[in-house]
Amino acid sequence: MRLGTWLVAAFVLAIPAAGAPQTAPPDPEREARLAWFREAKYGLFIHWGLYAIPAGEWKGRRVPGIGEWIMNRARIPVAEYELLAKQWDPVRFDAEAWVQLAKDAGMRYMVITAKHHDGFALFDSKVTRWDVVDATPGQRDVLKELAEACRKHGMPLGFYYSQAQDWHEPGGAGNDWDFGPDVDAAGKERKEYDAYLRGKAEPQVRELLTGYGPVALVWFDTPRMMTPERAQRFVDIVRTLQPRTLIDGRLGAAGDYVSTGDNVIPSAAQATAWEVPATLNHTWGYRKDDHDWKSPGDVTFKLVDIVSKGGNYLLNVGPMADGTVPQPSQDTLRAVGRWLKSNGEAVYGAGPSPWGEELGEPSARGDKDLRGNPLFLPHEEWRVTTRPGRLFFTFFQEPRVPFELPPMKNAVKRAYRLADGEAVEVKVENGRPRLVIPRPIHDPMATVVVVEIEGNAVER
Repeated sequence: MRLGTWLVAAFVLAIPAAGAPQTAPPDPEREARLAWFREAKYGLFIHWGLYAIPAGEWKGRRVPGIGEWIMNRARIPVAEYELLAKQWDPVRFDAEAWVQLAKDAGMRYMVITAKHHDGFALFDSKVTRWDVVDATPGQRDVLKELAEACRKHGMPLGFYYSQAQDWHEPGGAGNDWDFGPDVDAAGKERKEYDAYLRGKAEPQVRELLTGYGPVALVWFDTPRMMTPERAQRFVDIVRTLQPRTLIDGRLGAAGDYVSTGDNVIPSAAQATAWEVPATLNHTWGYRKDDHDWKSPGDVTFKLVDIVSKGGNYLLNVGPMADGTVPQPSQDTLRAVGRWLKSNGEAVYGAGPSPWGEELGEPSARGDKDLRGNPLFLPHEEWRVTTRPGRLFFTFFQEPRVPFELPPMKNAVKRAYRLADGEAVEVKVENGRPRLVIPRPIHDPMATVVVVEIEGNAVER
């Protein structure tokens, strides 16, 4: 993982502001592919590979940066990095347990790193011996086991695939310590990039789409040197072999949905399908020194915040080399899952807020963020998601009582807490409905109050 500055800018350009017209007419086939994705809302990302063995440390030295980039950050020669494969022994990897963790967490799809930038495949590839079966003592096809467990439990499974960067291959992008820079001073490509794409990346994507059952999505990443023609070759492979498979937003051409920058949550609702890839701490691949875990309350807020803006939340875990998911990750995910068991109706398949003022406001002083955009000051008291005839107000802090509903022409029929069905009193003063929510707030993590209205959608 890592999103270049230009791609963050591309994201800003690709998603119009709330209410702005879309630049292309709706595509019925694309919308059909997206139906399950729009319903799911919450997925589990898994970054696992040889980088979990050094776990942020190389030859006794701590290497700064995210765990899966250690080969790049420490400039480890291919010949040395290859030796890690001899240590790969995931004795505690249990595909069934991983799927059960996702289910316990309330997640509705999973995405795993089939091949990251180090070029190592977590599946039995016939294209190269640099894979989990041919290069390791255990010879276990990790993806085969996970795909079987996902099929057994009805869990959609997607594959992350680094199409452009491959630090193991002379023709792949990214390795300038072994193979020199990708381009010369004039910007001309120096490497046999198309030979790498046609000889490894494209055939491996075909293997993933033909040997592992239905693939929910292919999560491409960091599209260096991915011209429209090169990107189209991957699109053609996916559409030919599995037409219902989604393509993410980082291929180098427009996908079925937009991937935001890593851990980047837009400040407003968006007019297209989109997803936030995010970490539970500060790394994607496991680092033994990163213990700064997000709390269950923080994850819950981010999930509802994203859904209230029309997006999906793809939250990552980085298993240890032996296949164990760090216990703090498990604890946080399961705590959120318990909340979702009672409150999931406000999340799964829910639509965005009909308002938006509750999300926050631009800085009154005209301050700029790190990218030079107007600084947005978020509000975190409450969010609202929608279903036909129902509004789900999720309170993360003690609301003022009575709580005045935002302006709308619809009459309110009734209100109640989602978790237990307990009625919430509705008072109308000066034509504005107000909720008399009992204090203290019922759930210390987040309380959802359902407001049923006349009509299917809010009229303002």
